Amino acid sequence: MLYLCATPIGNLDDITLRVLNMLKSADLIAAEDTRHSIKLLNHFDIKTPMTSYHEYNKVEKAKQLVEMMLQGKEIALITDAGTPGISDPGEELVRQCYEAGVPVTALPGPAACVTALIQSGLPTRRFCFEAFLPADKKERSRVLEELVDETRTIIIYEAPHHLLKTMEELRNVLGGDRKVNLCRELTKHYEEKWLTTFDEAIAGLSENGPRGEYVMVIEGRSPESLKQEKIAEFTEMTIEEHMELYLSQGMDRKEAMKKVAKDRGVSKREIYQQLI
Repeated sequence: MLYLCATPIGNLDDITLRVLNMLKSADLIAAEDTRHSIKLLNHFDIKTPMTSYHEYNKVEKAKQLVEMMLQGKEIALITDAGTPGISDPGEELVRQCYEAGVPVTALPGPAACVTALIQSGLPTRRFCFEAFLPADKKERSRVLEELVDETRTIIIYEAPHHLLKTMEELRNVLGGDRKVNLCRELTKHYEEKWLTTFDEAIAGLSENGPRGEYVMVIEGRSPESLKQEKIAEFTEMTIEEHMELYLSQGMDRKEAMKKVAKDRGVSKREIYQQLI
């Protein structure tokens, strides 16, 4: 079986007893960076052998690990910090396990995205997680464009040396007055949260350079402002032009009036009266 073991994102006391027991009893630990993870294993006196499983060997190494599990080995997967499979190569190994019929289970624990969200002061009921924005310019531009009308709370990871540039890009598409909580060094001694706006954050970070790993929790767009913007787009057309838009799609007159009324935020009666 494959065991997805969540490890601390900062404070080592956040590791669970279940994860500790699994790391000790597994036949092998697959780690994103063995040099980093050896510190964790040494701290808890775990002697289980380790092997590297990272972005650059994830496909071929996953095949080897799956073969070992098919032969009866128990493998624990860990990432550098947090829950494996989130913004790391773990998803490839999980996919191959399912294809080969190898059972997979998760041992839950810390995840930076949820840890930041619940203490951000922003809405938590609905959110979208973008991890690190794509490095490819075209793909990055597409993702940023999709975020323009996103009404859910948005969570994005960023390294300190890219933070300012990324925030300027986000300000350009989301607006300088959009709320953002910059969460830094979560669960560590110097943990900081700063609920502010893009304009204020960029000004502050320009004076005092960012340090440490960041999670950005960003306010979603107001559904009401999105609705009003769409209504404004439709009201640029005359009602006759708006009706023709739907009639040309094969709708009957009654259904077209219903759609026009909804688009413009008014009653169907009002549309009918204006048409006659």
